[in-house]
Amino acid sequence: MKDPFNTALAWVNGSDAPELNSVDVGFMALTDSASLVVAATQGFAQPYGLNINLHRQPSWASLRDRLVSGQLHAAHSLYGLVYAAHLGLGGQARDMAVLMGLNQNGQSINLSRALQDAGVITPEALDRWTHQSDSKLTFAQTFPTGNHALWLYYWLASQGIHPLRDVDSVVVPPLQMVEHLQAGRIDGFCVGEPWGAKAVSQNLGFTLATTQAIWPDHPEKVLGCSLEFVQQYPNTARALVMAVLEASRFIEQNMDNRRSTAQLLSAAEYVNAPAEAIESRLMGEYDDGLGNRWTDHHAVSFHRQGQVNLPYLSDGMWFMTQFRRWGLLREDPDYLGVAKTVQQLDVYREAATALGIEVPDSPMRSSQLIDGKIWDGSDPAGYARSFKLHALADAAPVVADL
Repeated sequence: MKDPFNTALAWVNGSDAPELNSVDVGFMALTDSASLVVAATQGFAQPYGLNINLHRQPSWASLRDRLVSGQLHAAHSLYGLVYAAHLGLGGQARDMAVLMGLNQNGQSINLSRALQDAGVITPEALDRWTHQSDSKLTFAQTFPTGNHALWLYYWLASQGIHPLRDVDSVVVPPLQMVEHLQAGRIDGFCVGEPWGAKAVSQNLGFTLATTQAIWPDHPEKVLGCSLEFVQQYPNTARALVMAVLEASRFIEQNMDNRRSTAQLLSAAEYVNAPAEAIESRLMGEYDDGLGNRWTDHHAVSFHRQGQVNLPYLSDGMWFMTQFRRWGLLREDPDYLGVAKTVQQLDVYREAATALGIEVPDSPMRSSQLIDGKIWDGSDPAGYARSFKLHALADAAPVVADL
């Protein structure tokens, strides 16, 4: 493997030196911002002639607006947020880019203590409740086109619950999720950690499902930016990817690094949550609040020898199939063509190769999801139409803000 320090010097001192020596990067108060926080604060960016200025955002909508407007050079982003911005869903279209995957897995669906007390602690019980109760349950997710909305919808639909008809869906920023659950404004939520773990530790409910149970090793957050940023500052984009890749690898070198990362993230300027709430699920140790404890073999992962970080074309395409499924897209897009524009495979390959990180042979991967369906990117339009539960073609979902 190449010496990372010498590799960094080669980039910084040559014609490949970054065009910018300082970049403004947005993030949300979530455990899966870890690789960006580590890269910015633990000396991984400076060898590449780069300084990463972190800017915590109050909501995904705020992050999206600042990213699209150029106030942020790049950001810890929802996959669905980047693709929605590119396609013009919820605003004017802006050519967007995914530089790399930041993590896989590590989100959860939690239900309230009231439902727990009522015995609604299994998917079957939830199915009965939603179809027999006179009032609809209210579930929160974090952004209308975001990952958590799509995990929630996919999981509910896999249990026979139509997520746009049988329940109400509202948008709540991650930092406010536990507060809304405690106040009884919502009956459940899908969110990134540590907020699911915190709700359990405060006895406010339980974890009914993890997102890795929906799709083992599913795509999650990405390092997103505008396509203009990549085109205008290609060396800066590559240097940023290299710094974050090194930080990702560092986090997974050993369990002590994960523990120290949890401690770092707990600080007020980052996630602002107790270290123990962050550490448990970061280490893969789960307590669902119902007395079940286990070590999850598909817990949040930041690197896994580069398997996490390649911006797979099929990952980007999957999110578009779900936009189509739930009526956010009225027609099939050019799934592969859009993904080839957004996913910055060349930038990633250059960065990974320079660091001696193996790049998977194919930008497509195959997975089996909770409903038994196989996703491999080979027939995205057919896949989008293949689901029993979906939105009407002429009716886009209405999702409220709390």
